[in-house]
Amino acid sequence: MKYGVNEQGYYGDFGGAYIPEMLYPNVEELRQQYLTILNDPDFKAEYDQLLRDYVGRPSPLYHAKRYSKKYGANIFFKREDLNHTGSHKINNAIGQILLAIRLGKKRIIAETGAGQHGVATATVCALKGIECVVYMGEVDMERQAPNVARMKMLGTKVVPATSGSKTLKDATNEAMRDWINNPVDTHYIIGSVVGPYPYPEMVAQFQSIISEEAKKQLLERTGNELPQYVMACVGGGSNAMGMFYHFLDDESVKLIAVEAAGQGVDSGHSAATTFLGREGVLHGSRTILMQTDDGQVVEPYSISAGLDYPGIGPQHAHLYKIKRAQYVSATDDEALQAGLLCCQLEGIIPAIETAHALAHLEKMKFNQTDNIVICISGRGDKDLNTYIKHFGY
Repeated sequence: MKYGVNEQGYYGDFGGAYIPEMLYPNVEELRQQYLTILNDPDFKAEYDQLLRDYVGRPSPLYHAKRYSKKYGANIFFKREDLNHTGSHKINNAIGQILLAIRLGKKRIIAETGAGQHGVATATVCALKGIECVVYMGEVDMERQAPNVARMKMLGTKVVPATSGSKTLKDATNEAMRDWINNPVDTHYIIGSVVGPYPYPEMVAQFQSIISEEAKKQLLERTGNELPQYVMACVGGGSNAMGMFYHFLDDESVKLIAVEAAGQGVDSGHSAATTFLGREGVLHGSRTILMQTDDGQVVEPYSISAGLDYPGIGPQHAHLYKIKRAQYVSATDDEALQAGLLCCQLEGIIPAIETAHALAHLEKMKFNQTDNIVICISGRGDKDLNTYIKHFGY
């Protein structure tokens, strides 16, 4: 692939594996074996069967007629919110649990922000009878309480991260520490296209089912597998990477990723990484991240726990730098209003993360014949308290 990873684990200037020596054996084991395992016919058969019978794939491509009328184009929603566990995260969690079993691992750890990846990981560990520990920022545990309860019901131990901003970045730090202390029997299921190589590529491949299906579905609906625009929200960027993956080499397709501007890009309370960030190293890879002049990570802020991350996946950093994809942002208020609009126009309550992508439609102009695909990355029941507080319901 023109925009894919090279043999050293880099996308252009970004990627690689910047890890402590203690983790080298784990990451090296993954690097050497993951492609062999992913291409094994038995692995593929089990993965495909679980996606079909357990997750409920393919997820529908829904023609949002009232949206289409409002914005003057053909708008399609890729309904990842209809997956088992309520988001795209399960695609990757199933792939990685099958991988971990084939690597002989007995224990799983994960980090989570919005809790969707935590729930997906807890779900697959329950399915396979494997011990699971999920690290989650204390702040996120409060604002995503239903997902914390789900994880506990599924038999997972949820450990609060109490350092820093007590959100996703800090949960990731804690999970990395755990992995360093338990390098032999533990597999770390990273939830986004971040971390040391091969994680960004591996997660992207598991999520690429989204765009693989979307192309076939578009061909059936419109007679053309290529839309004019593909849109998704982006924090670390796994749903966006999955939505973009099979469109990357088709340069006629405009790719738009929407970050969280929080209270405003220049407010000091934002997670708009590409606007505010510079090149550096975060959680094991070279990427673009929000940092001070002396290289300390700047605390991100977003009302959506899943976008509250100070960096972006290395492949996204590459697509941004070479201008293959456009990276924009939406504020908390814009996202919440867009979420409410989606409820009232289409009868779909989206996750606040997803609502960021929907918010950007307000700033775009379309031709009547344009086809637009938006990844509805997750459902909004986890965010009801935030919606209720904001709108006073």
